[in-house]
Parts: sequence; structure tokens; C-alpha cells
Amino acid sequence: MTIIAEIGTSHGGNLEKAYKLIDAAKDSGADCVKFQWVYADEILHENTGYVKLPTGNIRLYDRFKELECSSDFYKKCLEYSHSKGLLFACSPFGLRSLKELAELNPDAIKIASPEVNHIPLLKACAEYYKEIPIIISSGVSKLADLEKAISILCSRNQSSAEIKKQESAIKEPLTLLHCITSYPAPEEEYNIRCIKTLSEIFGIPTGISDHSLDPVLVPVLTTAMGGTMIEKHITLSKETDGLDDPVALTPEQFYLMVHAVRQSEAAIARYGAGEVFRQLEYEFESEKIKTILGDGIKKLAPAEEANYGRTNRSLHYLRAMKKGEKVSEKDIGVLRTEKLLTPGISPEFLETITGKTLTADVENGEGVKFEDFMN
Repeated sequence: MTIIAEIGTSHGGNLEKAYKLIDAAKDSGADCVKFQWVYADEILHENTGYVKLPTGNIRLYDRFKELECSSDFYKKCLEYSHSKGLLFACSPFGLRSLKELAELNPDAIKIASPEVNHIPLLKACAEYYKEIPIIISSGVSKLADLEKAISILCSRNQSSAEIKKQESAIKEPLTLLHCITSYPAPEEEYNIRCIKTLSEIFGIPTGISDHSLDPVLVPVLTTAMGGTMIEKHITLSKETDGLDDPVALTPEQFYLMVHAVRQSEAAIARYGAGEVFRQLEYEFESEKIKTILGDGIKKLAPAEEANYGRTNRSLHYLRAMKKGEKVSEKDIGVLRTEKLLTPGISPEFLETITGKTLTADVENGEGVKFEDFMN
């Protein structure tokens, strides 16, 4: 089991704090730390809406702008992680961040759940398939979305000469993480049997990206169901202002999670997975465990259904345009819709509409519609 401490943007752009989070991950027993390489314009449109903070409302776009860091920041974090014996993974959110991340040769590239349908990003990631291990989360995605994404990632056939020989605890070129994109994610909706379902469908290692609050239940059940990887957020304090800090584990909680997972692995090796279920039933109700395990059918969880089409990517205009103008690729963004804007068509149609002539005026930030090009 590979255990990833998701630092994300909890560092707030402060290198000293980033080092403290890396230290906390190491002391807690993690195998790998993961960061997020943020450029706001790769994620959101400026007009996407506002987020409530203790200091008042702030544009969500501006909040992400505050989290932008230099390439040198991530390079130092990678080097510090390696000096501590930890692997370094990172999530890019667009082509610029992917290129800069790949130049650092990380131990893994992580595709976050909202980017499962970011077709240009997936195609670019396919260029690194088998050179750099790729991890992809499945939150706010349907089975057809995953089928398309994995097909794209595995589409590039490489000769053995093209594949770098790199020693890494992340052995497989592609790992899939079952996930619920909700903060926090209800444990009862996790449907952990999906780990086996997805592994059997795609023939690749599968684990969990866990946004639930309990440090033990979902990770231990993941272990019992044969998961190969667990990713969970870590923070120095739940009271700080990181975007994900309220649902992250403190170092003490993260240590408890790692300890529980390692004990479970030992119990499974000696007695089988049944022993883990028996031990869990001393602490948790059997009906709750049964509910969390679910039916194993991959579907949107109730907690994320309303976000489908908004949290993941669609096409948006990057400027107001008039009827009769031709649309170029620079006029369109592959963005999360999030708060206020109307979702556009799927990113898979970016090439289809590029070069087409508008038959109606469109607004800056508006979701692209097929009707915009129809008489």
C-alpha cells in the first residue's frame, strides 16, 4: 500500500510551511507527498463567482491566484521531499503547469477528479505515460468518463527505448483512485467495493482518494478490499486558511491512519481480510460498515451529483465575441464552471468548434453551446 499525504495548497505559498508539512508527512509514516501546481487561469474563469472567507467574500479566481507559486518553489519541495526519503507527486491543472511539472521529473503526475474530462491535458499526459507514473482520481465522474480518460492516457505506444528506467515505489504506469468529490465526503456514500469493480474493468491497480473525516474507517476498508494506494489530505492545523484544511488530517490523525493501515496489512497477510472486518466491528456498527462498502457499482455519489458538469471541465469563452467572428483556440478555455457561470459543451469538442463562425453574440465567461454556431 502506497500512502500519499496530500499537501495540496495547504502551504499557502510559504516554503517554510511547505517543509514543515513535508516533515509532518514523513513523521506520520507517509510514502509520498502530493502538491497542486496552481495557475488560476488554467482552472477558473475570472467571473466564476465568490467564496466566503472570514475576512469577507473574495472572487474564487482571486483565491486561486493567491496560491500560485514559481517553478523553483516546487523544485525545492521536490528536492526536500527526496532528502527526507519521500516520493513527490503533483497535480497539474493545464498544459503550462503540466509542462513545468514534467521538467522536474516528479515521481508521479496526479490527475485530479475535475480534470478527468480535460481532454487536452489527458492527451498531453499520455506523452509521459510509462516515463512518469500517472495517478488519476475518479470523483464527480461516470464510468464512461473514466473509460475515455484511461483510453487517452494509454493511447501512446512507446518502445522500451523510450521508457525511462526509474526506481520508484509507485511501480505501475497508471493507478486509479476511487473518490467522492465532496468536502467532506460522507463515509456512507463511499461505495468502497468500487475498488475491485474498477480494478477488474480496467486491469490496473486501484485505491482511494479519501475526503471523509474519519482517519481510520475508509482507509482500513480500502486495505481490506485490496486497494493499493490511499491519498488523504494533511494539514498542520484544521484552523488555518488552506482551502482543504477543514477536511484534512492533522499529523497526529495521519499517523493514526498509517498505523491502522499497516496493522491491517499485517492482519490480512496472516489471517486474511476477514480478520480486519472482525476487528472493525468492535469499534463500528456492522450496518455502517456494510453501507460504506456499498454495492460496487460505479456511479455518482449523492453528495457530488449536483456538481457534475460544474466541478469538472467544460468549454467557456474567454472574451465577449460578436456574431460573424471566427473562434480560435485562444478564445476558448477548458475550465471548471463552479459557482455562477453556465456549463458549456464537453472539452472533447474543442477541435470541432475551433475555426467555426459564431451565429450569435456571446458573453465573456459564457459556456460554449452548439447553438452558438447554428443558423
